[in-house]
Amino acid sequence: MPVDQRMPGMRQDVPATRHARKRLALLFTAVVLVVIAIVVLAVVRSGPRNGAEPAAAPEAPVAVAPDSLQGSIQSVLDDNPDYRIGLAMADVSGDAALAFGDQEAFTAASTAKIITAAAYYHLVETGEATLDDPLGDYDAAFQLEAMVNESNNDSWLLLMDAVGYPQLTEYAASIGVDYDPEENLLTPAEMALVLKQLYAGDLLNQDNTAQLLSYMQDTNNEELIPAGSQSGFEVFHKYGELDGELHDAAVLAYRGSTFVLVIYTENADGTEGAGQADAIRELTAVVEKALFPSVQAGNSTP
Repeated sequence: MPVDQRMPGMRQDVPATRHARKRLALLFTAVVLVVIAIVVLAVVRSGPRNGAEPAAAPEAPVAVAPDSLQGSIQSVLDDNPDYRIGLAMADVSGDAALAFGDQEAFTAASTAKIITAAAYYHLVETGEATLDDPLGDYDAAFQLEAMVNESNNDSWLLLMDAVGYPQLTEYAASIGVDYDPEENLLTPAEMALVLKQLYAGDLLNQDNTAQLLSYMQDTNNEELIPAGSQSGFEVFHKYGELDGELHDAAVLAYRGSTFVLVIYTENADGTEGAGQADAIRELTAVVEKALFPSVQAGNSTP
């Protein structure tokens, strides 16, 4: 029988079998190395970047605000009997909403400019307007920034005219707010709803949301909620000031938790009272410390 001829059932070439086993071992090793590489990459991506500390777990959101918050806020309200004060809070990530003090409508002053801005951006997104449209001596993009960041009233009038007063009312109704620009009345809870939807991305696309929020930082008046906020909080806000009305409406973000805080104050005699700004700052500090008790006092106003 020739040497290379094999009978059925006879053991095949031993060197070939060894090569097959070697290839199998190499394949197994390669698979293991790939798995290890994936795990290491996931750990690296989840860890701190550029030497930064890892983000702490979110603190208690508005949904689990302590029972003591009511008493703390009421104490501030009791200390300011000369003013009508309404406060509303909402957790951006959930359905929780809380209201304190007077919840009737206030003259919204310039806080309502956020509704006008959102309405105009909505027209841009539906193709009915552009940011390049001429409005006054400049384009719509310029007027939007001036209206929100500098609280320019001329820009506000131009943008309201561009949207149309009836259309502005219709837009507000579409987002759950009863608003007539001729009267300019809002409750703190309605303003809180507007900001909650804005930050959550329910009103505008991502780019327009980011642009509008950017105008709500480093504004021409940072002496209300931003001045009362503790260090470490990111604040986006729109203040309002008209005769005896002094308001601030803000989104505050801290360690993964984001909530809305709206504080409306009114001095009945029609002039701004010396204690209204102090009350807004004090209420801001009270709310933040109740929701995030572990935060150390930073830039809060004494």
